Amino acid sequence: MKITSLEPARCLPVPDSGFGALLTERGNLPLESVDVHADISGLVAGVEVEQGFRNPFDVTLEATYVFPLPERAAVTGFRMEADDRVVEGVLKERAQARADYDQALREGRRAAIAEEDRPDVFTIRVGNILPGERVSVRLTMSQPLPYEDGAATFRFPLVVAPRYIPGTPLDGAPAGPGVAPDTDAVPDASRITPPVLLPGFPNPVRLSLTARVDASGLDLRELASSLHVVEEEGHTVRLRPGERLDRDFILRLSFEASSSLQFDGRGTFALTVVPPALQAARTPRDVVLVLDRSGSMGGWKMVAARRAAARIVDTLTAHDRFNVLTFDSVVEAAFEGLVEASDRNRYRAVEHLARVDARGGTELLEPLRRAITLLGAPDGRERVVVLVTDGQVGNEDQILEQTGGALSAMRVHTVGIDRAVNAGFLGRLAGLGAGRCELVESEDRLDAAMEQIHRRIGAPLVTDLSLKGLETEPDTVTHLGSIFPGVPLRVYGRCREGAEAVTVRGMSAEGPWEERVAGVTADSPAVRAVWARAHLRELEDRYAMGEHGLESRIVRTSLENGVLCRFTAYVAIDTRQVAEGGPEHRVIQPVEPPSGWELPPSPSMTGGFVAQAMTMGRPASAPRIVPPAPTAFDQGLDQGFGGAGGPSGPAPESAFPAPPFVPGPAGGPPPAPGSAGPPAAPGRGFRRGGSPKFAPPAAPRPAVGLETVRPQLTVELERLRAMRVPDALHLADLGSRLAALAAYLGGNEALAALARDLEAAERPGTDIRSLHAHAVEVLTTLTGTPADGPVAPGDPTLPTPPDGPIAPGDPIPRGGPEAPGDPTLGAPAGDPAPEKRRGPFWKRT
Repeated sequence: MKITSLEPARCLPVPDSGFGALLTERGNLPLESVDVHADISGLVAGVEVEQGFRNPFDVTLEATYVFPLPERAAVTGFRMEADDRVVEGVLKERAQARADYDQALREGRRAAIAEEDRPDVFTIRVGNILPGERVSVRLTMSQPLPYEDGAATFRFPLVVAPRYIPGTPLDGAPAGPGVAPDTDAVPDASRITPPVLLPGFPNPVRLSLTARVDASGLDLRELASSLHVVEEEGHTVRLRPGERLDRDFILRLSFEASSSLQFDGRGTFALTVVPPALQAARTPRDVVLVLDRSGSMGGWKMVAARRAAARIVDTLTAHDRFNVLTFDSVVEAAFEGLVEASDRNRYRAVEHLARVDARGGTELLEPLRRAITLLGAPDGRERVVVLVTDGQVGNEDQILEQTGGALSAMRVHTVGIDRAVNAGFLGRLAGLGAGRCELVESEDRLDAAMEQIHRRIGAPLVTDLSLKGLETEPDTVTHLGSIFPGVPLRVYGRCREGAEAVTVRGMSAEGPWEERVAGVTADSPAVRAVWARAHLRELEDRYAMGEHGLESRIVRTSLENGVLCRFTAYVAIDTRQVAEGGPEHRVIQPVEPPSGWELPPSPSMTGGFVAQAMTMGRPASAPRIVPPAPTAFDQGLDQGFGGAGGPSGPAPESAFPAPPFVPGPAGGPPPAPGSAGPPAAPGRGFRRGGSPKFAPPAAPRPAVGLETVRPQLTVELERLRAMRVPDALHLADLGSRLAALAAYLGGNEALAALARDLEAAERPGTDIRSLHAHAVEVLTTLTGTPADGPVAPGDPTLPTPPDGPIAPGDPIPRGGPEAPGDPTLGAPAGDPAPEKRRGPFWKRT
């Protein structure tokens, strides 16, 4: 990777940018500002998020920003503003929206598209931003607020934390411009892994956040922010200027809620039932506690996780049986099978937890499988899984597909520990198992959160819930679940007509229980939006678990209710042509390193971080780097990290480091004979947060052979051959990657010479076609692949795009489902190896 020096003379302040903005030879970051405005009324918040982009380059730009939103938020509006023009977004089926967006860019029109990749991870692309121009996009949403123990919580995430990406890398072009390659376990990994800025990088984004609170007649006792310093003016809270986009914003509102039934006048209802004053049943339980000890849990998170896990063990009684599983790249059990929760065994479990430290990758699927096996078939005892983790994994769909059916027959509680927690996934798991999701965002909140965990990890107050007196539409009522101490029941659904009241029935430890709740009608569009979002999330989870026939229903529900989901997208297209064709440059916005995450100990790892921060102008067509397979020497160093990729130990800046905070693919060679631990894999695990004993030593790296990087060279060759039009930026970036590989090999002359030749790609007058052919020729020799030769632009054997042949200078189509040969499409008929091809990334396959 090419690393841009931050010499003072080359980093001049830009007068019309925010404090700390920099000008380097690669230009500014495109995202200038994020403004959040929330209006909180009772237990619902209406939120507008405005993102401001600026093109600092002298060519047209497409900017990509991967960002989080609250996992329960219903996105109901999208708008683009540029050059005094306002363009309202239209919600469409996702493939159609992408096709329309790509077509608009080819025609030289401004366009923006908003897509959902996870319940709490979204991507916005804004294309054909003119040089020096500012464009803003605005999202409108409605968000229900969870209410527990007398306080509602407004949580607004501000950064997508790096997620561990398991699996084997897929062939073909990536689904997105992120830093992790797509894998068979996470086919859209490159869409949810934006590059991460170097810690301490001058703040590139102006953040403002305002929350106006209307208690709606309730007695609002207190407003408290747990992670940010805020300024209060009456019932309005403002974030102090200068805060960074590196952790969740959390505002707690203390007031007493009451049971209510609200109709929107158009067939949608929202029901809230406060917990009754009952004692929880004490049914004997089989409990498996699953504790995440991966590298991302380092520091205060590991301390908090151990304390939370020990507190959970303390909730067990002599009638219960249990086991404790700790996992990273391997799973370790405290006992053989389930054991009685005697004083002795609980002490042994706490002793086992005290020895746990952070290390390795977040291989979550296997411990969940082990937990399901330990709990076995129903035998009259309540089966409970308790997961303590930050949830930072990318293979959520794979986990749901392979464990969702079994977990739905158990009770699943999740405890999320992080300042930028993956709340969407943890909430999905808990909802699937009719359990609770508790979030711990700081050391200060740990004691209060553990008290709540202690109360709610036990049995619920009321189970087997049902509604009477309301004529609901089939399969539209959200999951009823159970009622836990201090947590009101929240239910949304559709009904044929309103009702004066509804009766909620269930079973408690004291026998049958019921409560009658009177209904009121209010003209609130948020009720329908919140129901649609919750209903769509349940349908998408069922799709992930194998009900693929739900696709058309999901799309129809999304479009009919105007709520964004995984299968649809908002697209805003200007009618005015502003450019000659598509964007000449593409940039993905790097994100902040999450607050509270420990830094990687290795200088070479920090170098990788610099590379991410400074290659902010890499074109989107550039392939993602798959780190070379580790040697036996690496495997010995990386034991306990699952074989984190990239060279270990000190290295020059031109070495080939695996960027820290960036999870890599699974796979790779088995461990060296006689070595312990799991098979090492390139890029496996996180280079952060581990114990110092896992830091790479200061010894120089031994020489390695060309065969260790041949798979990467083969990938580069295939992508060169697949290019329809040689691209100067692609070749220049390829040169920097080959130079890094040459340095990694200890100075391979052939690679180093090709890298020097490719440096000329962006110089005026360079024959790009000849340079492209030369690169293909050299890589063909080095990899030993058949000499098919480069694919010449305009080759008649290539399929013709639907909008006509590609002319020299046109941008290379990327990722659109309408493009023939799109790698995101399923395998064509007769494909001899369909399992190696990727499925549509906008579907949960």
